[in-house]
Amino acid sequence: MRHRVHKKALNRTPSHRLAMRRNLVQSLIEHGQVRTTLVKAKDVRALAEKLVGLGIDGSLAARQRAIALINDRSFIAKENKDDYDGMSDAKRDKVLRSRSGRRYRASTTRPGVKFTAASIIHKLFTDIGPQMRARNEKRGCGGGYTRVIKLADRRLGDASPLAILQFVGADDAPRPRATDKTERKRRARVKYAFYAGKPLKRRGQKRASRSEKKVEASAKDAATAGGDEAGASE
Repeated sequence: MRHRVHKKALNRTPSHRLAMRRNLVQSLIEHGQVRTTLVKAKDVRALAEKLVGLGIDGSLAARQRAIALINDRSFIAKENKDDYDGMSDAKRDKVLRSRSGRRYRASTTRPGVKFTAASIIHKLFTDIGPQMRARNEKRGCGGGYTRVIKLADRRLGDASPLAILQFVGADDAPRPRATDKTERKRRARVKYAFYAGKPLKRRGQKRASRSEKKVEASAKDAATAGGDEAGASE
């Protein structure tokens, strides 16, 4: 039984599933977006939102928590990948780590190498975190740091629906909230009001009771009867 289990198994063992989520989130932080299946994108989105919240916090405890969630790894900047592929193994070791064995945080120039690798956690806390913090201050609220875009094509082999998981921009405003819960309900309400010939009723407006309807009908009958008598007397 899957009682109180809110995450999907994704047909993987727990260790395989944890490694997959970490790799997807690390690639999202490195490139800004990832292309994967729709189910994986929705599953990884919650972890990505949590990590962005830690990046906005920026404290030492938040950094330690982020490392515990996804670990840390080095990556090569896009403009330096061609040079990195042509290097020997000894040169690559110098690019990835210093002489003491410590991993480089930011991509800079060092004696003997033109560039160094960068850190996933460092990029999260120095680039993505401050950017999203400024976005929250501009909007006056928090949350909604990622979006899932469904694609029309499907994956070859099993025809799984594909999607793109990406970070939102600093100037992207939230989608306005509709008055109705769904667009389908709004269209049905407008259609019913059109065919019924009655004006649309707003939310919170009380319906007239049967007694009120009877009083209005009797008042209309009395008014019509008085008008007929006045016309007959004339």
